[in-house]
Amino acid sequence: MFRLRRSPRNPAEQGRVAAAFRRAVRPLAAALVTGESGPIPPRPAWLRPRTPRFLGVLPFRTIDFIQAADVVLALLFFLYGQDAGGLPRPDVDVQGIWFVALAHSAPLALRQRWPLAAWRLAVLGILLAGSLSMRLYGLPYSDVAMVMYLLCLYTVASRCDRDVTIGAWVVTFLCAWAIHPDTLFQVVFFTTAVALFGYNVRVRRSATSRLVVEEERAERERAGRAVLAERARIARELHDIVAHHMSVIAIQAEAVPLRARGDSRELEAGLAEIRELSLKALAEMRRVLGVLRDESGARDTAPQPGLEELDELLETSRAAGLNVSLYVTGEIADLPEAVSLSAYRIVQESLSNAMRHAPGASVTIRIERLPGELRLRAVNGPARPALAVPAGGRDEEADHPGEPADTPRGAGSGQGLVGMRERAAMLGGTLEAGSTDDGGFVVSATLPITEGR
Repeated sequence: MFRLRRSPRNPAEQGRVAAAFRRAVRPLAAALVTGESGPIPPRPAWLRPRTPRFLGVLPFRTIDFIQAADVVLALLFFLYGQDAGGLPRPDVDVQGIWFVALAHSAPLALRQRWPLAAWRLAVLGILLAGSLSMRLYGLPYSDVAMVMYLLCLYTVASRCDRDVTIGAWVVTFLCAWAIHPDTLFQVVFFTTAVALFGYNVRVRRSATSRLVVEEERAERERAGRAVLAERARIARELHDIVAHHMSVIAIQAEAVPLRARGDSRELEAGLAEIRELSLKALAEMRRVLGVLRDESGARDTAPQPGLEELDELLETSRAAGLNVSLYVTGEIADLPEAVSLSAYRIVQESLSNAMRHAPGASVTIRIERLPGELRLRAVNGPARPALAVPAGGRDEEADHPGEPADTPRGAGSGQGLVGMRERAAMLGGTLEAGSTDDGGFVVSATLPITEGR
């Protein structure tokens, strides 16, 4: 007698079979047990308004119209099922009719908050109520049951990953084939269309959310680059200020001993002058500390303007069509060079912005020197209609229609609000900007004045 012996399978082949089995079972397991749904997608504000004040006792702060519509639709489906479609069925008791109506409506009320649980409950309800539905409607599921199930399946496909959607479709196919094979084609056709539509919606939502994240990241990077570029520019502009003080200190240190020639009082006075210059230089260096040069290490040592050159700047703006008024309170001629430079640049940015976005407007600039601080306020009105910039002609890089944007050649930081705020912050001050009620724009800055800090 010969006995056939089965040769043991190759371990590698067994591993491939096990992996294929796991891949085949994973969608079913995800749909029935392990799957999770994503969050409710963001909706327009008109679909989720805030709760009125007289309903403040309610536990929720917003009203979700879509969830409310699902609850109302589920109630209508339940009432329709309770009536059994208007068909008298003496062979089905009242409890059975109520059970069928509840099975064909309750999942709909849960699909927004718990889409997978609602779909599983819908499958279970259709299976358990199949025989009663057959006696009531001649089919294991009524029209409202199909609508309810398709809505639940759409929510699963639009809120869950691909494996869950595939598993839900497979479960639908198997249940339809087991319950009523004659309607298998219709069930498969409608459920496939709904599942594909929901999956496409999910893919588009995911792509849109990724695009929004990338845009926010790019915006943060642009803002970071703008801050670094502005700091580098400020460092170049203040280079002469610090270099000037150091040069004077070096000259004084050499000249004082020669001038004193043993006179202690003359030597003491010279050293006091050197100390005063040193304190001023230290104050400027503290403000610039940490501000780096540009990537190439280049330096711009050209003389920098201050509030002393403000009249020339205003004349240029008036020639460009602006009606500029200047009001100065207090002495601004002896301001620290860093404060004077930053104030000049902020005024320059404000005028440049007004010329770009509000041509022909009236601009009022108020500069007030108080003990320990300099206050600056620039307000421009709306543009003249005849000179207004067309909608398509605005600078795309402007921070706001009416906010400072990239200035013309030789006019300020070139970084709009980012540059002005950076200048104020470097001096330990503040800057606020925003639109006015009449359609204009206002910039308010407060710059501390510290001598010999």
